Formats: sequence, structure tokens, C-alpha cells
Amino acid sequence: VQLQASGGGLVPAGGSLRLSCVFSGFTSDDYVIGWFRQAPGKEREGVSCFSSSDASTYYADSAKGRFTISTDNAKNTVYLQMNSLKPEDTAVYFCASGCKVVVDAGVRIENRSAQDKWGKGTEVTVSS
Repeated sequence: VQLQASGGGLVPAGGSLRLSCVFSGFTSDDYVIGWFRQAPGKEREGVSCFSSSDASTYYADSAKGRFTISTDNAKNTVYLQMNSLKPEDTAVYFCASGCKVVVDAGVRIENRSAQDKWGKGTEVTVSS
């Protein structure tokens, strides 16, 4: 499996960006793709998770209501539409071939397996 994220850039606070994750190599039509981000000096954080088997979408609390994950199977692409961007959204964004959803005090998106593949990230900078 290979993945490549793109679409990052510099936007002002309140602006929007759409990230793309082009994937290949899944052996079936069922796949799970997650979006993660890592800000400078911080741990990697899960943002959103998509499961193609039932088109389920999941969002971390930090993304809920502002970000939307979607897919275009004809283009082998998963998108992350990010609206109402905040300076704290500044990070390098990655897509991965797996994710899991953890619900306790809130909703977290986490890495699923050490065998999951990661694409190169795309940098998002939100200016204040």
C-alpha cells in the first residue's frame, strides 16, 4: 500500500484547505484510511478516520464540526476538507492505511497497527 498526501499550504485563520490522500495497493475494495497531524514539538494526533466498508467517518474532538473526510473511489483519493482553520491546526498532516477510534472522555483517532503504511506529509500553516 502506498499513500501520498498533498494540498497543504499557508492560510489565514478562518480559512479553508482541502487535503488529498492518493492511495494504491489495497487488495480489496474495503480499506480504512486515517488522517493524522503532528505540530512542531508535539506528539502525533489523529484527526479523522474513514472506513470504506460502510462509509463510516469519525472525527477527533478537535476536528468535529470543522473537518470533513470524504472519498472518491474512482480517483483512489480520500479528502480532508478543513474549514474554520485555527492557528492550532498548524501541523504536518499525514494519511495512513489504518486508524482506530477510541471513545472515552471524548473521541480520539489513533494509529491502528505498526504494519499500517504512512505517506509523506503535507504542511499546513494557519496564520493568526
